[in-house]
Amino acid sequence: MDLTIEKLIYGGEGLARLPADEKGRGKAVFVPFVLEGEKVAATITEEKPGFARARVNEILEGSAARIEPKCRYFQHCGGCHYQHTSYEQQLEIKSAILKENLRRLAKLELASEIEVHASPPWNYRNRTRLQVRAEGEFALGYFQFGSHIVLPVEECPISSPLINRAIAILWKLGREGQISKELCEIELFANEDDTKLQVELYCGPRLEKPQRTQAGRELAEQLQREMPEVISIYVFPQAMAAERGAQGRVSEEPDWTLGPGLFRYKTKAAEFRVSGGSFFQVNRFLLNELVSLVTANRSGELAIDLYAGVGLFTAPLGKAFGHIVAVESSRNAAADLPYNCGLNVKTARATVDQYLAGKGNKLRPDLVVVDPPRAGLGDRVARSLGKMDARRLTYVSCDPATLARDLVALTAEGFRVEQVHLVDLFPQTFHIECVVQLVR
Repeated sequence: MDLTIEKLIYGGEGLARLPADEKGRGKAVFVPFVLEGEKVAATITEEKPGFARARVNEILEGSAARIEPKCRYFQHCGGCHYQHTSYEQQLEIKSAILKENLRRLAKLELASEIEVHASPPWNYRNRTRLQVRAEGEFALGYFQFGSHIVLPVEECPISSPLINRAIAILWKLGREGQISKELCEIELFANEDDTKLQVELYCGPRLEKPQRTQAGRELAEQLQREMPEVISIYVFPQAMAAERGAQGRVSEEPDWTLGPGLFRYKTKAAEFRVSGGSFFQVNRFLLNELVSLVTANRSGELAIDLYAGVGLFTAPLGKAFGHIVAVESSRNAAADLPYNCGLNVKTARATVDQYLAGKGNKLRPDLVVVDPPRAGLGDRVARSLGKMDARRLTYVSCDPATLARDLVALTAEGFRVEQVHLVDLFPQTFHIECVVQLVR
């Protein structure tokens, strides 16, 4: 059938509608890789009581904003969603989606315009996770769009040049039969100037620890010979990767480590130790700007950093506040925190819910920073923050829908949105990162 795309929505899809029937307005249809105003010939691929999904067979009337994608895997790989339009148009799309989510879900009309912070649109990722299939014909890549089938990928234009070099070398080793069939995933993490690399290897969950260690060790030694830039390599059981939260944290110690295990990432504000399994932001170009938005011109006696990770915001805040409490549940990230922060920082290894239930109501912070996973704060945490006598709250969000839900609870507790920043950490994708500054 022919469909007209009304607008783009969060998730990378366009919204169209089926013809109206006796029940009223036509059912919503979600269509990927389209632009607002386009007319397409499409086939329905899934139909539910409240909506349908479709794939495009032909662009009948294309948008003037449509361009040729840069990556040969685009529309096959599940990683990117907007390569078919200019980067300037991508920012407009994301701003409109963020504003609509805040208006529709949080009933929030912003007093000032969303401030947009753009990134170089290519080679920005300092971290990428690849799927490995070494049994039979070797394959290394990402999941295909909408599936868990591995799409072989030999280059990734949104990843850093060093990561792309590592991908090429892994393909070479895989074709030579030097990658164990027990290996399931590889994560590559490059430092700030793209000169050093940390590698995490994930092996099958049914293997015993000695087998996982052996499978990882064989590849680790080969990889380090091929790439002197590789500083540290960790081996984890695959189950740990499956148990990660939305921000990629791993809760257990690695089976085995090659190298010093002290990978360091420098920013303008501080230098960070980032151990294997610890979360760190992925955009190497906007990292300093993100930190500045959260921490600049903030000072006082007490600040609380919830979901603190390795201390990306904690460390600079520690220079401007008398005392800091950093709350982090990941074993690995919580172990990194004391190395990265000053003596005035107290690390609490707990979930945010646990911490606030125990001590939150007793604290009177000048600033609270929250950087939750994609699921957001949730009602209980948001209400606990409302009960805390905090003058300022800065919310770093990676999902506009859960952000909008949480803002309903926070504004009900007396917070007011002062400014919203869209920090585009993920060009070419639908993901929206933003910083919301709230005051009382």
